[in-house]
Amino acid sequence: MADSVVLVTGYPSFGARQLVAHLLSAEPSTEVRAVVRASLAPAAEAHRSSLAPDERSRLTLLDGDAAHLDLGLSGREVRALAGEIDRFHHVAQVRYLGADPREAEAVNVGGTREALAVARSLPKLRAFVHHGTAFVSGDRTGLVREDELRRGQRFRNAIEETKARAELLVREASAHVPTVIVRPSLVVGDSATGEVDRLDGPYLLVLLLLSSPVELAIPLPGRGRAPLHIVPVDYVVRAARLLGLAPDAVGRTFHMVDRAPLTAREVFELVARVGGRRSPRGFIPANVTRALLHTPGLERFVKSPRAFFDQLVTEVQYDTRAVDAVLGHTVTCPPFTSYVDSLVTYVRTRVEEEREHRRAEGPDDVEDTLS
Repeated sequence: MADSVVLVTGYPSFGARQLVAHLLSAEPSTEVRAVVRASLAPAAEAHRSSLAPDERSRLTLLDGDAAHLDLGLSGREVRALAGEIDRFHHVAQVRYLGADPREAEAVNVGGTREALAVARSLPKLRAFVHHGTAFVSGDRTGLVREDELRRGQRFRNAIEETKARAELLVREASAHVPTVIVRPSLVVGDSATGEVDRLDGPYLLVLLLLSSPVELAIPLPGRGRAPLHIVPVDYVVRAARLLGLAPDAVGRTFHMVDRAPLTAREVFELVARVGGRRSPRGFIPANVTRALLHTPGLERFVKSPRAFFDQLVTEVQYDTRAVDAVLGHTVTCPPFTSYVDSLVTYVRTRVEEEREHRRAEGPDDVEDTLS
C-alpha cells in the first residue's frame, strides 16, 4: 500500500513531467495518478517508459482532459480516486503568451473549475496545489504581495487574465477545499541541464545574441532597468512538492521567485558573455524594439516575443514572506549566475539542430535569419 497517492493534471507537459519525476524520486512510497489527454498518450507513455522501473510501476496514466467535465474521467474513476487521493497538483494550464485566447479560457479557467469539482469529491484530500503564475499581477509596478490578487491591474494578454480568474476560483473554493496556490515567475529550463520544452520568454534574449554575428554588439531591447524574474523548473517543482506537504501552507498563496533578481540588462550582459558575444551597447527604444521582434525567423522559436517584452520593461517586485515563513532555507531559488551556462548551451544546441534540419530539407523561399 502506498503511503500517499497524488493526482496530477497536465501530464506530460514539461512542468508536469518534472513534477511527476520529482514526486516519484523524492517519495519512494508515493504513487501518482496522472490525467492525460488522448492525443498526448504516446508522449506520456514515452516519458513513463524512461523512468526507473520502480518509479514507472508507481505511475498510473488516466485517460482524461482537464478542460472537460470531471477532468474527462468516468464516474467510476472519480469514485476510485475518492478512496485514495490525498494530494492534488493541478498543473494543467496554457502558459505560452502566444496562445489562442479561447484555448486559454477553456484550460486555465474551465480546467481549474473542473479540477476543483473533483477535489471536492476527495474526502482524504490534504492539499489542492494550484500551479498559477506571479504574472496575475498584470501591469502592476512596485511591490506585489502574495495575498494580493485584485488590485486594479490591467492584463496585457489572455494568459495573465485567465490565470487571474482561475486563481480567483481557487480562492473562493478555499472554504471547502484545502487549497495551496503557487505563483512562479518566468519558468526556464532545468538549472543542471538547461532542458526546456519551448524556447519562449527569456530565451528570446539568448536567441537574439546567438543568432547575431560574433563581432556585433547587440543593443538591449529597452533600457533594461526592470528586474527580470526568472526561476528554473527544478526549483519550482521542489518547492511545490514541499508546500503540498506543509499543513501551514493550506489556504495561502506563495510566490516562487528569485529573491535577488538581476535586471534585464544584467541578464543580457551575462548571456552575451557566456555565449561569446560582445556586451550590449546602448538600448533600442520600446517602439523600435516591438518592430524588431517581428523579425522573420524568430517566430520559429519564440511564439510571442512582443508579449514577453511587456514583462521585460515592467518594474515590479514580488514579496516572498509567506514562502520564506513556510519553507525557510529548505529549498531556495538558485541565482541565475549559477545556471546561465546550462541554458545557453541548451539553446545553442537547439539552434544548431534547427539549422541542420533546415539544411536537410533543402532551400526554400524563407530567408533564415538565424543562419
